[in-house]
Amino acid sequence: MHTIEPFYNWLEKYSAAEDPKSPLFGTENSLTHYTNTIYGYYIHPQWDDIDSETLFLKILYADYEQGFTVIELMGEWNDALNNDIMSFKRNILDQLIHEGIKHFILIGENVFNFHGSDDSYYEEWFEDIEEGWIAALGFQDFVLSEMKNYNLDYYINFGGALDDVHWRTFTPKRLFALVNSMIQKRLAP
Repeated sequence: MHTIEPFYNWLEKYSAAEDPKSPLFGTENSLTHYTNTIYGYYIHPQWDDIDSETLFLKILYADYEQGFTVIELMGEWNDALNNDIMSFKRNILDQLIHEGIKHFILIGENVFNFHGSDDSYYEEWFEDIEEGWIAALGFQDFVLSEMKNYNLDYYINFGGALDDVHWRTFTPKRLFALVNSMIQKRLAP
């Protein structure tokens, strides 16, 4: 797990640690000292801590004018034991929403498990971004299946053509435009 690094290709376009509007402003991550673990396994030090034992993230990009962000996740999303959605919502999402973000692209290739609980924080997040959306890209099928078992597909768009997006080949703004058009087609009557 220590070799799985966050996506770096957009770093010259955006750094959450240098963004005064970001909940991670001023964060300093080591390149050499491994301190965070998930179930006793060290993870790469560039992942940001959200006060969860099992879920870490990296805000890859935020555009406050267009109101979108791309967030890469790492670890186990465990609402049953650690209430990870509460930590994610209170420590990261609330501030981004306050700054005008209403479109969230979640990258889940490195989410290795999901354990659900109730959906109240997802419902709150969904209500907070009226006229916005949440999209999940790259999540493993069994993770999406478990999310669907907890009816999170009511709040988070996933599956279908979203599974086929090769997001690393896009600039952040082009990725947003693509995902936005896909979701608008889903919502169209």
